[in-house]
Amino acid sequence: MADRRLQVFYTVARLLSFTKAAEALHMTQPAVTFQVRQLEEHFNTRLFDRTHNRIALTEVGKRVFFHAEKVFEQYALMENDVREMTGNMSGFLLIGASTTIAEYMLPALLGDFKNKYPDVGIRLKVSNTEEIVSMVEDNMIDLGVVEAPVGNKSLAVELCRMDELVAIVPMNHPLTRKTAVTPQELATYPFIFREEGSGTREVVMEYLTRAGLSLYDLNVVMELGSSESIKGAVTSGMGISILSRAAIQKELQLRTLKQVQLMPRLERPFSFVHQKQKFRFRAMEELLKFASHYCSTRPLQSVA
Repeated sequence: MADRRLQVFYTVARLLSFTKAAEALHMTQPAVTFQVRQLEEHFNTRLFDRTHNRIALTEVGKRVFFHAEKVFEQYALMENDVREMTGNMSGFLLIGASTTIAEYMLPALLGDFKNKYPDVGIRLKVSNTEEIVSMVEDNMIDLGVVEAPVGNKSLAVELCRMDELVAIVPMNHPLTRKTAVTPQELATYPFIFREEGSGTREVVMEYLTRAGLSLYDLNVVMELGSSESIKGAVTSGMGISILSRAAIQKELQLRTLKQVQLMPRLERPFSFVHQKQKFRFRAMEELLKFASHYCSTRPLQSVA
C-alpha cells in the first residue's frame, strides 16, 4: 500500500473530519491525528488549518491532496493491471445497505459472491437509506445498496430491480376481507411507520402525498427502526403498516399476518450507488457485474 501517512491525510482531507476519517479507516482518532502530524513533520509545514469546530486545507495541503489523488489513482490502476494479468481476485470491499435490503436480499447475494471469490473480503454496514447515501458521498464505503430514489446527480446509480410494497395487517383485521386498499382507507386505522431517514418511510410519504394526504392525516401510533419490529407490532394487533413484499414472505407462510394490495400499486427501486470514479478495483467491478446478473436472474421472493 502507498505511504500510510498519505492515505490517512487523504482521507481526512476528503472528509474534512478527523472523526469521520477514523471511522472510515477503522482507526482511533488519536492514531489518525498522529499520522497526519507525522506527514506535516515530514514536509515541515502545516497541512490543515485547525479551528475549534472545523478544519480546512492550507495551500500546501491542497497541493499535497492534489498529488495524493494522482498517487492513489495510479496505485489502483497498478493493482487492477496486475490482478488482470495474474487472474488473482482478492481485495477488500466495504458495502453499505439499507435495512430491508441487508435483511432480505444481500445475505444470499453476498454468500454466492463469496463462494465464487473466497479471497475477496467484505464488510457490511447497515443503516437507513439517507445515511448509506451520505457514506457513499463521503467515500466511507465502496458501494451502497439502497431502497429509495437517489437525488445526488454526482453519484452513479444502477437499478437492481423494482420492489413492490403492500399493506400488512393482523390476521383478524377488517381489511383482510379486501383485495386492495386505498391510501384514504389506510388513514382510518392505527398506523405504524418506519423512522425518519428510512427509504421505506420516504417512499410511503411520497405515495401518500400523491394521494393528497400528509403525515398528519395518518393515525400514527408508533415509529419503529426495522421491518422486523414493525412486523411484530402488526402481528400483535398494534396497528397496520406498509412494507416490502420481500420482507414478509415468512410471515405469509406462517399465516401470522396478511398482505393487502395497495391501490394504486406502490413500487420503489432497489439500486446500487457508488462514486463516479475514473477507476475502481477489480473486486468492485466484479461485484457490480455479479450483482447485476443476480438481480436480473433471481426473483426477489426467493431471497426472502
